[in-house]
Amino acid sequence: MSSAPAGILPAHRIEDLIARGAIQSPDSVEGDQIQPASLDIRLGSVAHRLRASFLPGPHATVLDKLDRLKLHTIDLSEGAVLETGCVYLVPVLERLALPAHVSASANPKSSTGRLDVFTRVITDNGAAFDTIAAGYRGPLYVEISPRTFPVLVRRGSRLSQIRFRTGDARLTDDELVDLHETTPLVDTDPAVFENGLTLSIDLKRDGPGSLVGYRAKRHSAVIDVDKKGAHDMLDFWEPILARGEPSLVLDPDEFYILVSREAVHVPPTTAAEMVAIDPLVGEFRVHYAGFFDPGFGHAAAGGSGSRAVLEVRSHEVPFILDHGQTIGRLVYERMQEEPRTLYGQGIGSNYQAQGLKLSKHFR
Repeated sequence: MSSAPAGILPAHRIEDLIARGAIQSPDSVEGDQIQPASLDIRLGSVAHRLRASFLPGPHATVLDKLDRLKLHTIDLSEGAVLETGCVYLVPVLERLALPAHVSASANPKSSTGRLDVFTRVITDNGAAFDTIAAGYRGPLYVEISPRTFPVLVRRGSRLSQIRFRTGDARLTDDELVDLHETTPLVDTDPAVFENGLTLSIDLKRDGPGSLVGYRAKRHSAVIDVDKKGAHDMLDFWEPILARGEPSLVLDPDEFYILVSREAVHVPPTTAAEMVAIDPLVGEFRVHYAGFFDPGFGHAAAGGSGSRAVLEVRSHEVPFILDHGQTIGRLVYERMQEEPRTLYGQGIGSNYQAQGLKLSKHFR
């Protein structure tokens, strides 16, 4: 694989890494952990409550600093509640022994981001979150901070995912323009490419009275992250309906689920990631969970018309969003090879062909 072209590794190459011992676990890696362009990673048996978030830095391991920063340790073997406003560090079941030419990056899973659970992966000697150096050999840890809802997790829960890559395969704006001409990446005209595909917010939807988003309720019950359809949506969310001007005031420290105006397409030869918006455009954060797999929104995989669901939180001051306002960018990368199975093709994908949709936990 060292002579392979630059690109994101597809599922069958992730399987090769597992077979070669580059991805290891005391439990066997389960087949449904492997997505078209990523691997779900599983929480281990304990969670350490921390005084503060930290990075070990280039000259230390996580354990070197953990004893000084942990407040207490929680057993996850039978499940435990992680409280809002707290920071936890959980060793991951999977560990890595990557080839020298393979690096990786991490992101929260879509369902994790839609619960406003902030997660970041940390490695030994790491100087940045969610960044795994080429050739890394060692354990993985997930920092978890529930922001709105307390969550019930257990050994084996999957909150984060990892993408593996060789080289730099990011598509330039000129390359995206060429790709869009042959395989449209959005259904709007004109498409805007500025360091990636620019996305905007939909606050009109189907006109007055239609659902344009959700605002999270505080002081809710606990959400079990491993149970689908177990919770009544109205116990946790306040629907936001279109009325008057198509705009929305984001209140500081409130959490919103909104949706893009554009229907997004990620062709099978590419993968995409939502990246943080330029702070000069607005003081808010969008989309904690940034990975879009090959085939997302792809008609042949049942996804024609898939919108980008946006997890949005304002910083410090109220901020007004207007319909059509720029809210994020999708960065596209080449796949090293096209996956044999695309997102949405019988692999338990929860968000193919989505519109405005909450996480899988709600009915």
